[in-house]
Amino acid sequence: MTYAAGMRVALCQLPVSPDPAVNLDRVREALAGAAERGADLAVFPEATQARFGSDLRAIAEPLDGPFGSGLAQAARGAGVALARIPRPPAPGGRVYNTVVAYDATGAQVAAYRKIHLYDALGEQESAVVAPGSQPVVADLCGIKVGIMTCYDVRFPELARALAVRGAELIVLPAAWATGLFKEEHWVTLVRARAIENTVWVAAACQVPDHSAPPTPAPTGVGRSMMVDPMGTVRADLGPFPGLAVSDLDSALTKQVRAVLPCLENRREDVFGPC
Repeated sequence: MTYAAGMRVALCQLPVSPDPAVNLDRVREALAGAAERGADLAVFPEATQARFGSDLRAIAEPLDGPFGSGLAQAARGAGVALARIPRPPAPGGRVYNTVVAYDATGAQVAAYRKIHLYDALGEQESAVVAPGSQPVVADLCGIKVGIMTCYDVRFPELARALAVRGAELIVLPAAWATGLFKEEHWVTLVRARAIENTVWVAAACQVPDHSAPPTPAPTGVGRSMMVDPMGTVRADLGPFPGLAVSDLDSALTKQVRAVLPCLENRREDVFGPC
């Protein structure tokens, strides 16, 4: 595998409103801050279009609808690639929980539909959201980037499939719910996916929007993190809104994979290909 020099990644830990227009303004502001700090890629939380607990069917729109078009323009204006969550309509009256990646010109380069829906701990995401079925790796700023969403992080086979397809970085937008041991699970799982696949993980989680009415739906715990292939946490935004910029060093990726060739040591003859 050949490695690019690296990438500067911005983690954008935002409060997410039920109002897409409010959220679009917040994304624009965060993108401007990311650009000022030299970021190549900005990663936003799950449900950036509108928080969970909103009427998802009512706000659903095509990927090139007003929200998506607004973000493409924002990426182009800031000169920063971005990954964010819209909700396009799906068959049967449901929507897709989708991450769309734009390059720095505002062109759409990838769209990933969340594969593992959060039907756990009293939630039933599948009642409103249709599942995707295809892992996605995209080329962003010269780096192979795999995409996962929130609950996907509990399924190591997806992260491994992305790494085998060449991902050096996995972006992980999330709206991680609060609860017993939940924050501990989040930190452990994000680091584990980085370690076992010798990849970088940029995990961007939302935080509650205290200016909006309360909701019992998941609104995030924060703790957006950038983790390197050895599992070192390079950035952790804690529980409050904020923006952190961290450098992905491809030389480190190469160095780690030389001494920990986990991907090369896979036993496809026993477990099959990913």
